Amino acid sequence: MKLAEITNFLETIAPLNYQEDYDNSGLIVGNHADEVHAALIALDCTEQIVDEAIAKNCNLIITHHPIVFKGLKKFNGKTYVERVVQKAIKNNIALYAIHTNLDHVAAGVSGEICKRLGIEAGKILAPKSGLLKKLVTFCPTAKAEELRNALFSAGAGNINNYSECSFNADGLGTFKAGERTNPFVGKIGTQHQEAEVRIETVFKAQDERKVVLALLENHPYEEVAYDIYTLSNKLDTVGAGMIGWLSEEMDGKDFLRHVKEKMNAKVIRHTSLLPKKIKKVAVCGGSGSFLLKDALAAGADAFITADFKYHEFFDAEDQLMICDIGHYESEQFTSNLLIDNIQEKFPNFAIRLTEHNTNPINYFI
Repeated sequence: MKLAEITNFLETIAPLNYQEDYDNSGLIVGNHADEVHAALIALDCTEQIVDEAIAKNCNLIITHHPIVFKGLKKFNGKTYVERVVQKAIKNNIALYAIHTNLDHVAAGVSGEICKRLGIEAGKILAPKSGLLKKLVTFCPTAKAEELRNALFSAGAGNINNYSECSFNADGLGTFKAGERTNPFVGKIGTQHQEAEVRIETVFKAQDERKVVLALLENHPYEEVAYDIYTLSNKLDTVGAGMIGWLSEEMDGKDFLRHVKEKMNAKVIRHTSLLPKKIKKVAVCGGSGSFLLKDALAAGADAFITADFKYHEFFDAEDQLMICDIGHYESEQFTSNLLIDNIQEKFPNFAIRLTEHNTNPINYFI
């Protein structure tokens, strides 16, 4: 199949505009028009992973972490990043990363942690803003319903579990058609007044092209008046981390054992055990210390993530238990998540899970 078929599908799960500004998710090496016959899935893209793809005849590697974060000015093979990119290009292997955009969806990295730990009713811990837009347009009353339905079909009007949401206000529009126009109503050279409906509806930023196209194709006017605003409202279904509840509360030690077993963690760095039971739990795959204040504000009893620094452990203030299970350990099941999604969509496509552990950190126990 074409590479674009897979990348387009992955971007319906985790749209690229959900990623952080510093990130580099998406197609890093390759052409969307290229044919792909097999994919290798891994957390990281290393030389070892590229060699495995070559050995298994995979011409696509999908990873969580991008191999390239910054611009590369030289390709001399002096760094592992340069060597990986060079080897991929020489062997016609496409490289695709699905990183913080997958971190920011409920069915993504943190959602997988919740699933494995039995954390129920999970919600986004820190919703993102700037991902919603509002369309305002003006339509003749007789055509308003038809236009609204077209906008809804294009993805506008969805607010959490509600659909076909809009605000409508009656008003009076005026215009005078000039020469070389073909007005839907009114006469050329004469000011016309028309009963119109002001239609307001929201949509996700990644759907803007579809929504505007639906507007222009279904609006009866030759010249369509409309405004688009970027909203500062937070999108509750997109953002960093998740928080939910265990089916049964646990004491601190039992909870740590539970996390260690289910997340296959060799060691857990944690703050002091607290006298209260663990019931409400916040999680974040990867480096999540920046979410500690959110976890505290949400009333979490424990916060599972990775990469806490020494002094940051003090910030828990004995209000919750920080559980640092390691970066790789918190994200290792992301590969399984990707395979499950791709196989469900493309059951006849050859997809392989790497046999290699790419964790650069070792433990002497």
